[in-house]
Amino acid sequence: MFALLSLFFVADFAHAEKEQLNAYTIWSERYANAIFTAFTKDSGIKVNWMRFSSGEVQARLEAEKNNPQVDVVFGNMAEAFVDGVQKGLFDPYKPKGAENIPDAFKDPKGYWTGVAIDPICFMFNTKFLKDNDLNPPTSWQDLLNPTYKGQLQMADPRTSGTGMYRLLSVIQAMGEDEAYKYEKALSQNVQVYTKSGAGGALPIARGQAAGGIFFLVDALEMQKKGYDVTISYPKEGVVAGIEAMGLVKGAKHPDLAKKFLDWASTERMQKLYEENDINLIPSNPNVPVFDPALDMSKIKVLSLDVEWAGKNRDRLVERWINEVLQ
Repeated sequence: MFALLSLFFVADFAHAEKEQLNAYTIWSERYANAIFTAFTKDSGIKVNWMRFSSGEVQARLEAEKNNPQVDVVFGNMAEAFVDGVQKGLFDPYKPKGAENIPDAFKDPKGYWTGVAIDPICFMFNTKFLKDNDLNPPTSWQDLLNPTYKGQLQMADPRTSGTGMYRLLSVIQAMGEDEAYKYEKALSQNVQVYTKSGAGGALPIARGQAAGGIFFLVDALEMQKKGYDVTISYPKEGVVAGIEAMGLVKGAKHPDLAKKFLDWASTERMQKLYEENDINLIPSNPNVPVFDPALDMSKIKVLSLDVEWAGKNRDRLVERWINEVLQ
């Protein structure tokens, strides 16, 4: 009897071990926990996940290429997936349920599938603006105002998807050469480049800095926490990031990974945004958006060739280091 019970315990333990998925995400702990908990509730599959900035996720995947530690990446930027594909970090998989996601928000070969849209925006401390008799900025050029000298915080494109998409926004708005001249001038007003995209949000909200450039998701998070910050957009336009997911090449649990990718492509998953106050715009047009702050119809959104952005990612960051930081 003891021998028989032991076999059952071993079988149960092995099954439990098998039914665990490993993931990296760039989403905040609150957002990621809501998504992965819902998946576990629906499927019974536990998710072991770790949260890093976009650049850190990419660096880990490259370092672990010969011995992958995760099965899926959830929420990283689409251009990071394109960069990863050419480095052999992802396997193609077209999730079931992604049929209603527009082609513009997914890779034709299935290397990545977009789950949310998130535009770049300006976020400024309202009191700072009032104290300095300033209107909320409505142009990229407004950020060069000497009043902002040493008062701006924004993300570093070496480590952050937010920083990368700020760079891509100014490139799309001005052209590449002018964009780097602009970034060099802008750096004179930068207090600090933060490691993560949302790193400067709380200091700005608390009045320790005047403002900065963020993804809308992080700016709205500050507003909804009760901080008096003002969100605005440059008239020249911004790029909207595609938050995506994909299957890691050589994943140890590919079947579980595919189950997650199938589930995360459904309307059920993207409806969790509204239910959990996740400030992202669904990539699935069948999922309604109720928050007027997420209405992009009043924002000038610049088109971005995601393939070009991904394939030029390393070059653009290297140029930023050489021409802006030095």
